[in-house]
Amino acid sequence: MKWLSQLWLIQSCLLVFLILDVLGELGNPYQILGVHRRATSQEIRKAYKQLAKEWHPDKNTDEDAENRFVEIKQAYELLSDPERRKRFDDKGITEDDFYRKPEYPSFHTTTPLEEFFTQQGSHFNFQDNDITFFHKLSITTRQYDKIIVPKSEKTPHLIFFYTDWCFTCLQTAPYCRKLVDHLEPLGISFVTVHAGREQNLGRRLSIHTLPCLVLLLDGNIYVYKETITSMQKIIEFIRNHMPYKLVPKINDNNINDFLNGWSDNRVRGLIYEPRPHMRLRYLVTAYHFRHRVAFGFVDSDEIKAQYQVPGDMDSVLLFNENSTQPMASISMKDIPTSTLHTIISSNQFLALPRLSSQVVLDDLCPCEWNKMKKKLCVILVTEDSSNHDLHRKSFRMYAQTSQYNVEKVRFAYIYHDKQTEFVNSLIPEGTSVEPMLSIVILWRKDTSHVKYEWITDKWEIESDLNYTTQKLENTINKLLRSSEALTNNAFVKDLFDEHSKGTFSKIFTKIIYFLESTYEGVGKSEILAVASILGTVVFIVGVGYLMVYLVKLEEESIQNRQNKSGNNNNNMKSNNQPELKIHDLRPETYNGLVRMLKPGCRTIVLLLDNQSRTQLIPPFHKAVWPYRKNKTLMFAYLNIDKGISWYKELLQLSLPEEKDLHINPRNCVGTVLSLTGHRKYFCMFHEKHNDTRRTRRLRQRNAAAHRGERDCESGAFIGFDSDSSSEDEILLQGNLLDGLPNWLDRLFEGSTQRYHINYWPDFSIK
Repeated sequence: MKWLSQLWLIQSCLLVFLILDVLGELGNPYQILGVHRRATSQEIRKAYKQLAKEWHPDKNTDEDAENRFVEIKQAYELLSDPERRKRFDDKGITEDDFYRKPEYPSFHTTTPLEEFFTQQGSHFNFQDNDITFFHKLSITTRQYDKIIVPKSEKTPHLIFFYTDWCFTCLQTAPYCRKLVDHLEPLGISFVTVHAGREQNLGRRLSIHTLPCLVLLLDGNIYVYKETITSMQKIIEFIRNHMPYKLVPKINDNNINDFLNGWSDNRVRGLIYEPRPHMRLRYLVTAYHFRHRVAFGFVDSDEIKAQYQVPGDMDSVLLFNENSTQPMASISMKDIPTSTLHTIISSNQFLALPRLSSQVVLDDLCPCEWNKMKKKLCVILVTEDSSNHDLHRKSFRMYAQTSQYNVEKVRFAYIYHDKQTEFVNSLIPEGTSVEPMLSIVILWRKDTSHVKYEWITDKWEIESDLNYTTQKLENTINKLLRSSEALTNNAFVKDLFDEHSKGTFSKIFTKIIYFLESTYEGVGKSEILAVASILGTVVFIVGVGYLMVYLVKLEEESIQNRQNKSGNNNNNMKSNNQPELKIHDLRPETYNGLVRMLKPGCRTIVLLLDNQSRTQLIPPFHKAVWPYRKNKTLMFAYLNIDKGISWYKELLQLSLPEEKDLHINPRNCVGTVLSLTGHRKYFCMFHEKHNDTRRTRRLRQRNAAAHRGERDCESGAFIGFDSDSSSEDEILLQGNLLDGLPNWLDRLFEGSTQRYHINYWPDFSIK
């Protein structure tokens, strides 16, 4: 094994030498920018701005200016990134030095160990299953965020996750090679990620196993869970995740609506193939140009004959506002993707496009600070109304017949009501320019600074346009000269994107993507578990609704029977409400109401006489009505004239000392007793007369010595020790039970005073 360790040592040395060689080719970024190693970010930015302005190819005529400008930009990007700068300061290398290729930096070399096995003809030849194939295409998290995600808006990306010692990854290397050879000519990029080095990226993209293949479309992630060895399944996976109805089928019924739908500011394209289904290359091309061209797949022989499309070839036809004949077409056995992109890029705008977004403005009127290369943009200002359709049509005809090169002059129109801020910023201060149906000529020096000039005559179709046309041509010819400058300057903001989705559309799109990603992220076992849970929930909810429905039917049936019974005897209310019985406490009912009460039960007794019966029964009934459903309560009344001896003996049993009481029955009227038969105690309620002078004087005289006398429940008030029956000592019957409801609440709370006795006295009639 000694020779093996020596080979590994040789491999390490060669790797170090190669890194140093690569570093030498890159150059020192500090020397390129002319700053020292301890320079701050502000100093680096200042040096970059000065050098970029000095070596910009448009300003510097030196032959090496372009290469010098690229070096300055790369050096600034390295030093402006703290992580890359630290890696360069510590080791003299960056992450981009390892993995260099024309588009994504990568590094590839053959190790001495592999060369040894290759030269010996051993069966350990790694030419097909070489892990360095993945290294060549490997990207970092920074490259994913800065390069891959923005490019995914137009170019689908397949991202393959691997590690060095993953034998399954080695086995899939030949299939990945074939996948790259097949998909890259179609416009699909294939990159790899080392999962061991980029763990955060793997977690962000929900990578749960290795190897793993991920599809990136417009920043959205879709994880491929089938076998990587099947190219057909991968192609179907890509097709299924393309935007919904990206390329609809076109037949005789919808051909006119499709070709005349250019009001969305997009060119129309027809794709024809001598096969029933469209191939992936055209689908990817339609995805790439979807913001500028709307494609449709022809599914009609009549359309093919109308536009004279060869039946044995693939054909692509592009239409502008004129739907009678295409403005560009191509027919071949197999149209290469590069050829498709070239033709579509040259014809991706209408004859008179609308400035509907900042992207359209940048494509039609790019920034050009050099007067020699300036590009003019001639814009007709209209409103989003059918009233200006004829004005736009005549201006379109003029643009199509003009002799100006599109590389120098571009014609367009704009909606003033949708781009109000942009148009108003082009109106000079202190002037009375009316922008509607006027023409403005723009020259964009940079993204926000424009020079412009208005044509004072409006584009009115009712009047003779010859004079306006001649004046417009004279102005354009004059401004195309490098010595001529536009009159006015303005700083403008970005155009409003008229094609952007609304709030509800964005929410709906996010919900759809969330559902798709959730479905993609759930395996078969999880699907069964989720389906089982959902089925159980649905079953429980269904049974619940069924039970509620049956109960509702039963209630309706009972209600109908009660209604019938109520109609027969006119007593529905009494049948629906529980009955409240008030018993008469006398010797025959005494045992049942008091002595033989079950544990926890009690009897509420009202004391009255023959004169107060009719006045006290109704308020007593009203006070105890809320407790009618309580099965532990019974209600009764006692005629004090008949039960005075029993009541007197009950009071004597509750007093601590035996005392001969002289009770006036008239003063006992309105007293309410709560008798707890099993526990042998009672509670008392009694309302005293509050208006007589004698009662008030008695209260004031006895308040200090007997504080409980004011509480009618304290037991100190007997008030019955007078034989007088004068009016001053007779209580008002109308107010006797006003405080009974509050007393009942405190009774059931347990806050009333209890008077315990040893036995219940016998009940005998006086």
